[in-house]
Amino acid sequence: MWDKLTTCLWFDRNGEDGANFYVDLFPNSRIDRVTYGPCDWPAGSEGDVLIIDFTMFGRSFQALNGGPFAQFNQAVSLSISCEQQDEVDRYWTALSAHPDAEQCGWVKDRFGLFWQIVPEILPKLLADSDRAKAKRVMQAMMEMKKLDVAALEKAAAG
Repeated sequence: MWDKLTTCLWFDRNGEDGANFYVDLFPNSRIDRVTYGPCDWPAGSEGDVLIIDFTMFGRSFQALNGGPFAQFNQAVSLSISCEQQDEVDRYWTALSAHPDAEQCGWVKDRFGLFWQIVPEILPKLLADSDRAKAKRVMQAMMEMKKLDVAALEKAAAG
């Protein structure tokens, strides 16, 4: 059964590499189907991999080998909620491939896809009814590349 809503990620002919990387990295992930081009298209030839349907974190995605005609940008990102700092650290290490693109928990992977690696506590702290506390947390976050749970908690405490 396929989901009615699936996120399609446009790759420059390396969608299968991307899908395999993601399913190896994330739990509850798998390759569901690989579709080969039935004829030539602008980014490939008949018989080349066209679409990879895959599940990531239990959600449906497609990788389309669309070619160099479109690129990922930070207007769309995938956000990972992390329970602890070690999970933040693990995903950060695996996904960050462009240090110049890192800021406030955002990374850009080797395929050009943007990710937000966010400790679960951050949205709670930012929404705290004590707006001075939320402001301190926001200001601390704005100075970070990789988010640091202990530093965010310290900022919250004042």
